Amino acid sequence: MTEQKNSQPRSLASVDMKLEVVVIPVSDVGRATGFYQSLGWRKDTTQSSGVMQFTPHGSGCSVQFGGNRTTAAPGSVQGLWLIVSDLQATLEQMAAAGITMNEVYHVGANGKASGVDPERHSYRSFASFQDPDGNRWMMQEVTARLPGRLDPNVSTFGSASDLASALRRAEAAHGEHEKRSGGRDDNWPDWYAAYMVAEQSGTKLPT
Repeated sequence: MTEQKNSQPRSLASVDMKLEVVVIPVSDVGRATGFYQSLGWRKDTTQSSGVMQFTPHGSGCSVQFGGNRTTAAPGSVQGLWLIVSDLQATLEQMAAAGITMNEVYHVGANGKASGVDPERHSYRSFASFQDPDGNRWMMQEVTARLPGRLDPNVSTFGSASDLASALRRAEAAHGEHEKRSGGRDDNWPDWYAAYMVAEQSGTKLPT
């Protein structure tokens, strides 16, 4: 006699699936290694099979190449996205590292325009670059997430620089808050915290 189970099958929506690695096709592992090292990405491992793995600073996902990981043509990957909290500062650091950038642009009220968004709206500014094989990386400046993208009850920052950028934005916003309220806000730590969590999760910002 077969025993019947009363429990319902677990929904896939409740199963954690963390994107860990993206494989990119390259023609010369040594050349690609030098390029990704120049980006300042962490070199995680060199396997006996010749597979290289690098992780961008503050990222939970890594890239791998070499060791016959893929049969895709070198340079055929064109949709890799990197999110940064300060695109202008990132561009300056990329230039200092000798990385050639492609077009830098933003999307404004009148459509696509050259340069970083002067008002620094989240999701509006973009830049791109390519590795030696032509695999194309897009950079997008994101400071405040769209609603529903992150759990408002959980707040994390991928790096000290991301946290510092969030603190600077909170400081600027808090300065405007104090002007409106007409005096010093001694409860500024709680205000900063509420602002930073709301900005990250895309919920209503404190005023």
